[in-house]
Amino acid sequence: MRLFLLKTAFTLAVLQAAAGGALAQGTLRIGMTASDIPLTTGQTDNGGEGQRFMGYTVYDALINWDLSSATKPSDLAPGLALSWGLDPADAGKTKWLFKLRPGVKFHDGSEFTAESVVWNLDKLLKTDAPQFDPRQSAQGKSRIPAVASYRAIDPLTLEIVTKSPDATLPYQLAWILMSSPANWEKLGKSWEAVAKAPSGTGPWKLTGFVPRERAELVPNPDYWDKARVPKLDKMVLIPLPEANARVAALRSGQVDWIEAPAPDAVKSLTSAGFKIVTNAYPHNWTWHLSRAEGSPWNDIRVRKAANLAIDREGMKELLSGMMIPAEGFFPPGHQWFGKPSFKLGYKPEEAKKLLKEAGFTPEKPLVTKILISPSGSGQMQPLPMNEFVQQNLADVGIKVDFEVVEWNQLINIWRAGAKDASARGGTGMNYTYFIQDPFTGFIRHLQCNLAPPAGTNWGYYCDPEMDKLFDQVRNTFDPKEQTAILQKIHEKYVDDALFLMVTHDVNPRAMNAKVKGFVQAQNWFQDFSPITMDK
Repeated sequence: MRLFLLKTAFTLAVLQAAAGGALAQGTLRIGMTASDIPLTTGQTDNGGEGQRFMGYTVYDALINWDLSSATKPSDLAPGLALSWGLDPADAGKTKWLFKLRPGVKFHDGSEFTAESVVWNLDKLLKTDAPQFDPRQSAQGKSRIPAVASYRAIDPLTLEIVTKSPDATLPYQLAWILMSSPANWEKLGKSWEAVAKAPSGTGPWKLTGFVPRERAELVPNPDYWDKARVPKLDKMVLIPLPEANARVAALRSGQVDWIEAPAPDAVKSLTSAGFKIVTNAYPHNWTWHLSRAEGSPWNDIRVRKAANLAIDREGMKELLSGMMIPAEGFFPPGHQWFGKPSFKLGYKPEEAKKLLKEAGFTPEKPLVTKILISPSGSGQMQPLPMNEFVQQNLADVGIKVDFEVVEWNQLINIWRAGAKDASARGGTGMNYTYFIQDPFTGFIRHLQCNLAPPAGTNWGYYCDPEMDKLFDQVRNTFDPKEQTAILQKIHEKYVDDALFLMVTHDVNPRAMNAKVKGFVQAQNWFQDFSPITMDK
């Protein structure tokens, strides 16, 4: 406790120093869950939170997300590409054409063209390109496994060819952000220099940052979408990985908005006049299970027993109601849910029976290690939640030890795979997932040839039957037919208990009543452009 208080005191002292010039009308200060400022050069780190605060603010993708509504699911929307689709002359359905938005300029004044896109894809995919950046490649390469080749046809027309027909390409490209080639050249072809003075095409400009302390962004008045030119004078991002430190900063007036408030503080924050904003969004909170040789999770009885051991309603009480109990990998009622036969629920006696068949009892437990983080994007309240799961599993005969690592480190371990030395013998990791589209929701986790280093199939799962379903999704361009296949995939996810499926977040944020105009989209990402601050 003394260590926590010292850390909190230090954090608040930093905030007070940072707030000196941040009290003017129109400045919004946000306490993030990240422990550091996300990578600023284009492809952000720190998971979805990095993309939220340093991705779609400073940069654009060819295809963006529509973040304008709180009442309907987000869908893809034109970004730097006005339109896209398969080349009608290509019978193989692998050639895509993108018509780019004319007149777009980077923050440094240089023009955005099809050659800019080629340059940005090279920085991620071509190790011999002068602008290749290992840090950005680590964040972006695995997002676009479909891409085989690309070229500029003319200044405003781009061609991308996929390795095989792939209807999920537009969703993949929504992750790839465009930074300025001219700015990189101007700054001595140094990504380290670009990090301090980045240039994108987005609605916000980064004017400066101090690692682990703050970043300051101001509006881009020349943004191509005039309706989304920010109304604020400034937005300040402050890393506050500890939930109680975030709450303390909000109460003391050092920030105006915090991500993921501590659940036990919600009632008192509301009573004190702060707003709690929530919304359903495509999220799940799971344990990703290793299927490497020797992993106990290779036994379906163990996987099912773990899923039947979790008291999800008890966890909901722990979180002051701010969760949706999992009935599968996707939330109940989702269009891809289907009709799985395995029903998740709190059935400890049934769990004990399955474990006994597998050779384990509370007296002779299965002993294993799980990797977890103390905070992070979408991780909700990972320490108390994992302790709750740990106790549930111990009650039925699964003894779990935790290896606690910082969130960005956990992401690196996830990309490295369960067999890598960095996993430290862990047979699972607590990881939250963005599940907004077929690729990020399903395919990247379990396709055989996307095991590390080719992708993020962390657990090395491989099932030819599942791969056939994934191939069908890629080759099905009709939305209704694709939905039917995705339902079959979800049924297999649940019936084979491929993850420990625990809960779905409701994306809670706490903010000062002075914050006006925010619309919380049903998405991991949010639009900060409409926000204003009352005096």
